[in-house]
Amino acid sequence: MNFLVIDDEPFQLEELTGILHRIQPQAQIFSYSWPDDALEAAHVHPIDVAFLDIQTGGMSGLELASRLKKIKPDTHIIFVTGYSQYAVDAFAMHATGYLLKPVTEQAVNRELAFVFRNQIQTSRITVRTFGGFDIYVDGQPVRFGRAKSKELLAYLIDRRGLFVTTAEAYAVLFEDAQDTLSGKSYFRTILHEMVNALKKAHAEEILIKTRNNYAVIPEKFDCDYYRFLQGDPAAIQAFQHDYMLSYSWAEMRNAELCFHNQ
Repeated sequence: MNFLVIDDEPFQLEELTGILHRIQPQAQIFSYSWPDDALEAAHVHPIDVAFLDIQTGGMSGLELASRLKKIKPDTHIIFVTGYSQYAVDAFAMHATGYLLKPVTEQAVNRELAFVFRNQIQTSRITVRTFGGFDIYVDGQPVRFGRAKSKELLAYLIDRRGLFVTTAEAYAVLFEDAQDTLSGKSYFRTILHEMVNALKKAHAEEILIKTRNNYAVIPEKFDCDYYRFLQGDPAAIQAFQHDYMLSYSWAEMRNAELCFHNQ
């Protein structure tokens, strides 16, 4: 996530930049006092969200927004100003948000939560891990023939793209059960049904396989757990100490997220 911040008042620029650093510590933040510097940066770095002071030296924030949109049309524009009368002009050019000075962390969080919700709606495949586990394709839940097939996918999603061997997955799903021939046969059935459920829902693209190893491809779907780790305000607010509560192996991860959220 790349943020652009423009304000010709040094204190206001520093204040908003600091808020964004606290909210999104992993994001890249480019802050400038002059619009021309901001435009130059936008040509080099793809900007996701631009926080623009409407009144800046040399170029209005409205003009700057228009020029940023020409560089990257899907840039989210959030105007920041001390004057509410500019709101009509701001939204006339389809701004994502509007903040009045002095800017607060709560207000910035609210605007970013709206940005993230818009992004989520554009994803064809979504995964919910808070308050239970489900995967949706075009808004419809994927149906699994067996609960263990669904749990296997949940474990792969928990591993966030790391390959999992069939032996490791068997040990996790069946805990202390002995690794018998009948157990291995049953596990192959579970695996087969998981793959078939994804294929039937046209979501097999999220899965990758090598010899006896499986993983998901995180970039292929939206997931509240992944967004939580990235600092997404909407995902952080959605987490209620309820990560995949149906699965005993997820208890430690739930505790980690609780600690992370303190």
